[in-house]
Amino acid sequence: VARINNGSFGSCPGSVLAAQRRWQLQFLRQPDAFYFNTLRNGITASRMIIKDLINADHVDEVSLVDNATTAAAIVLQQIGHSFAEGKFKNSDTVLMLHCAFQAVKKSIQAYVTRAGGSVVEVRLPFPVNSEEEIISEFKKSITEGKSNGRKIRLAIIDHITSMPSVVIPVKELVRVCREEGIDQVFVDAAHAIGSLKVDVKEIGADFYVSNLHKWFFCPPSVAFLHCKKANASSDVHHPVVSHEYGNGLPIESSWIGTRDYSSQLVIPAVLEFVNRFEGGIEGIMERNHEQVVKMGKMLAESWGTNLGSPPEMCTAMIMVSLPSRLCLNSEEDASRLRSYLRDCHEVEVPIFYQVPKDGEDGVRDNDGCITGYVRISHQVYNTLDDYEKLRDAINQIVKDGKTCKMLCIE
Repeated sequence: VARINNGSFGSCPGSVLAAQRRWQLQFLRQPDAFYFNTLRNGITASRMIIKDLINADHVDEVSLVDNATTAAAIVLQQIGHSFAEGKFKNSDTVLMLHCAFQAVKKSIQAYVTRAGGSVVEVRLPFPVNSEEEIISEFKKSITEGKSNGRKIRLAIIDHITSMPSVVIPVKELVRVCREEGIDQVFVDAAHAIGSLKVDVKEIGADFYVSNLHKWFFCPPSVAFLHCKKANASSDVHHPVVSHEYGNGLPIESSWIGTRDYSSQLVIPAVLEFVNRFEGGIEGIMERNHEQVVKMGKMLAESWGTNLGSPPEMCTAMIMVSLPSRLCLNSEEDASRLRSYLRDCHEVEVPIFYQVPKDGEDGVRDNDGCITGYVRISHQVYNTLDDYEKLRDAINQIVKDGKTCKMLCIE
């Protein structure tokens, strides 16, 4: 399979899977000794590695959780409690990008709007040509959020949006939030670590989460949540309550009942793996970026289309517009095309449907308005053949005169 979708689930090398199996067997052979003598120290060792990788001030600022969705629940739970307990007014709001991950939107629904808070969405321009376009839209939405005397209690900012995939100028947006008096900032950086440099002190958010299984070669599922020291001792708790409740988020997160903690324990093995590559993780990130841009340009040239953002606004994922002749006119068309590529051409790639704006033509190719994009990834296992399979599959559909609605999956 030409798997050019590392962004969804990541990839785990054999050496790390072997390390995970050793941890699993150690637990299963003598779980009591593992729990009392091994687990806490092993998780602390992993947290120390992450602390250094992200330039955190102290290991107590770093918690290991299952994924970015869990981290969102942790952050939004404390916001929801403040609404429910009357610390915030019902008119107060949470700010987020309109293309925030669906699980984050559902978490806002579950924890914030249910408790009386409201939401303001920042419309992300796409295709996008510059960071200034994003900053401008963000500022407009802050003005809306603060209208009628409301306060913005939390801003949720993606570091790398999922669909469409664009690198967001988080440092600049966090600075704007501080200037505008927004209470807290949560950066959802699910795709960040392993695909771009992360410096939490430089970014300056209150909360920063990134999955370790997407681009940092861990097995599913593990993520880190960084809480600035000022927040680490506040009313922030894991949504699964165990006997560690009240001992601080890092300790609460290290035991949420009997489960498999091996994915949190293999981070030293992951570090050994990435250091086998020239330049370590920095070298991997640089090469992945170079290759995904190169492959994106190759596809766009072959299809007579364009990229969804400048190369400097992508990391190891990039958006490439599809030929308008495919007539991709709905989410159902996008799903049908993705299934067709998977089942008939052994190509795995996400498809994005761009809803046309009222009264605007949008981006065009020689045949019409572009409404569909592929999000291609590049990881160390990818080869040129993967992208040529995608290129040729799309070209064959167009050559045969088929549209998305005409595709049949056998």
